[in-house]
Amino acid sequence: MSSFFTAPASQRKRKRPQTTSRPLPKSKPTAQDDDSISGSDISDDAALDGAADSEDDSDDGALEDAATKRIRLAEQYLANTQKETLEEVGFDAADVDQENLRRRMGDRLKEDTAETRGRLYKYIADDVDWRAATKATFRADTTTLTGISIAAGHVYTVSRDISLIKWRLPAPGQLSRKPKKVKFTRGGKRVLEHHQKAILCVAASADGKFVATGGEDNKIIIWDAHSDSAEGVHGKDRTVKVWSCDELAYVETLFGHQDEVLDVDVLAKEICVSVGARDRTARYWRVVEETQLVFRGGGSGRSRNKTTDKTDSGMELPDLDAAGHEGSIDRVAFVDDDTFITGSDNGALALWNIHKKKAVFTLPLAHGLQPPPPLGSRSAEHNMDNQYMDFELLGDIPSTPRWITALKVVPYSNIIVSGSWDGYMRAFKITTDRRRIERISIVGQEELSKVNGVINDLSIVEQGERGQDGLLIAAAVGSTHRLGSWQSQDCNNAGYTFEIPRRTAAESPSPDGAGNDGFDGFD
Repeated sequence: MSSFFTAPASQRKRKRPQTTSRPLPKSKPTAQDDDSISGSDISDDAALDGAADSEDDSDDGALEDAATKRIRLAEQYLANTQKETLEEVGFDAADVDQENLRRRMGDRLKEDTAETRGRLYKYIADDVDWRAATKATFRADTTTLTGISIAAGHVYTVSRDISLIKWRLPAPGQLSRKPKKVKFTRGGKRVLEHHQKAILCVAASADGKFVATGGEDNKIIIWDAHSDSAEGVHGKDRTVKVWSCDELAYVETLFGHQDEVLDVDVLAKEICVSVGARDRTARYWRVVEETQLVFRGGGSGRSRNKTTDKTDSGMELPDLDAAGHEGSIDRVAFVDDDTFITGSDNGALALWNIHKKKAVFTLPLAHGLQPPPPLGSRSAEHNMDNQYMDFELLGDIPSTPRWITALKVVPYSNIIVSGSWDGYMRAFKITTDRRRIERISIVGQEELSKVNGVINDLSIVEQGERGQDGLLIAAAVGSTHRLGSWQSQDCNNAGYTFEIPRRTAAESPSPDGAGNDGFDGFD
């Protein structure tokens, strides 16, 4: 007996699906319908033609192989470079000598290639008139300035009293060269989104969008430069930490240093170099590859090259053996992707290359020797009588080298500027063979440009198109060292700006075969 449950599927009857819409009645075509149909035929033909054209264009794009695309982009790049070169020269194409134009374009292409490769290519140290620097002073009611940074027409300073100040640089045609205070913020123990202890460093992005500060409270704070509000607060320890400012997020931690990380420098690529104080190492970090190169210092501060070093006045330096051994590496600055400079507590500047384990060259006593203290300050007695004084017990206190307390380099150039507490910023240069550091001059005139106090930080930017208007240097000066009260000076806590012009073409020398354009080619 078959039923619904037992009948096979082939014998079951299927229900016809119900249609909700009825078929429309057929209508006779009208003239309007004919016109519309004919019009649609024409539009279809046009659409087919357009589709064919687009297919031809897509075929042309598909037929353009990689080599053809490179040639097209290269021709476009050359045309843009020629246009920019003619605009720099300031004449029409017909009035410019073709040979001169080709030379300028060749130099421009070499510079762009060197910058892309991350190589030192701007040998402009001798083109800068260091003695013609003009000084301007700006200050607020703060304690020792510990850091300074220039970005997007503004200067940012920090100090030990937990202050962050934004200053506006004067316009090129403005008579007063003194920066003007724009914004001010100060932290404290009762301010959550701020530092609770002394701020030790500051760095600003090139576009002026972000400002980062770090302090003794083990915090790094990212500030919005336009609203002076804290965008993110993060912790910090002895390691090197990588953060993303765009996302305000932690990226990774770089381990390796055995002591405090006192200075870090970066360039365009995702690489950085850091120094670890008394572990006497400089570490070169490849962030993406998660690798590091370790460079160990601790030498006597004298280069293996037996050369005679002289001061700015031409006199030989006193007893280079007084430099002593390196106890702490405090400062570091990138030159290019393969070269960097370090400054130590024995007053030495060291030139490093990532392909060599030891320093390529070491310049001792960059800022000279600190004379011994007077006899009256060597004893606890207030009223000293030479009749009862045993000079033999006091002995002779030797002169000590002045530390490198500030160090900066113009990126991808041979210019080095350092600071200490001898009263002057000093300029140095890297030779064209990249094997030596040579002294150039103090910045400014000897009397007019003297800076009383400890230069705790420096910031350098090029002015004008491709640095044609010279350099702008900002210095943070305080009565004590940024990390402690080891060097007390009787001075004002203030910031200084130095505008340094470039020499004219007739005044610029051409050392070691380098042209006035500053480019010397590749190794």
